[in-house]
Amino acid sequence: MTPRGKGEPSRLDAKTRRRTPALGDEHSETALLLVDMINHFEFPGAEALLAAARPVATVAAHLKQRCVTQQIPVIYVNDNFGRWRSDLHGLVRHCLRPQAAGRKIVEQVKPTPNDYFVLKPQNSAFYSTVLETLLRHLQVRTLILCGLATDNCILFSAHDAYLRKFELFVPRDGCAAESSLAHRRALELIARTTKADVRVASKIPLAKREPKPGKSASKGHS
Repeated sequence: MTPRGKGEPSRLDAKTRRRTPALGDEHSETALLLVDMINHFEFPGAEALLAAARPVATVAAHLKQRCVTQQIPVIYVNDNFGRWRSDLHGLVRHCLRPQAAGRKIVEQVKPTPNDYFVLKPQNSAFYSTVLETLLRHLQVRTLILCGLATDNCILFSAHDAYLRKFELFVPRDGCAAESSLAHRRALELIARTTKADVRVASKIPLAKREPKPGKSASKGHS
């Protein structure tokens, strides 16, 4: 097997890599993005966000299982919380510590060896990451965007996805902010400016469709 480049997204466990499609072999018109769900909730305002995130974790876990059933790729896009020498395994271990505030949430949504992982340095899932490269390889046209927080990383990620001409679902019960008002206002802005569909997660149609030749999302506005 050809060695994987340093910046290339990968499966999570080398032991199972032979049992999963190679990057570029798995094609799907739709992908699920879980943004900052691997979270220790150790920052200012975390208590309010943690309370709002609990029902989101349940929704995200159910939505992920539906995607897995339909062979729709699941991509975790996560902050490193300033731990620049860490990887996903290290982040998960850190957030599953007995004293970690977000432990129960992470237990619900923790990644499996079949999931993808992209580390992000800033608010947007796209900014200075390999996410767009991965999505082009998978020939994705539609993104389902879930996670934290609606008025921050979800908002920035949705706008960057729209600029790259991806169609968007941002389920209103699949994301949260520190207050219900902030969540509602951000969701209204996302829906208005990115044309995102904000129906509840259980109503999102998930039948997998293989992309047609030449039908992947274009590289920008004309």
